[in-house]
Amino acid sequence: MATENGLARIGKTVVIRGEVKGSEDLIVDGHVEGTVSLSENRLTIGPNANVKADLSAKDVLILGHVQGNIVATGRVELRAGCVVEGDVKALRLAVEDNAVFRGRVDLSQGAKASDSSSAHHG
Repeated sequence: MATENGLARIGKTVVIRGEVKGSEDLIVDGHVEGTVSLSENRLTIGPNANVKADLSAKDVLILGHVQGNIVATGRVELRAGCVVEGDVKALRLAVEDNAVFRGRVDLSQGAKASDSSSAHHG
């Protein structure tokens, strides 16, 4: 049931209120209120998106507007032009220039055995 490129997409005219769950990569470019959970997959918040939801996924890429907390077992990327209001908990966080972020960051999920890893600020 996957689309041709293997990505599920919520288009920019779609409005969802409630809980979105899945086990495939998802692109949200519309309006979502509630929660989005993709435990083992990549969640992309597109440039047209306006999301008021808590997000949970393996990797999260944000290009649009998000109000809510983000939990990723992998990497969170905040791209130029995005606006994020909420807390981020992840293993890795990348923030591009001109990304707007208001909230707290917790990158301690995988910090148990981080003796040999070097700190990287960017």
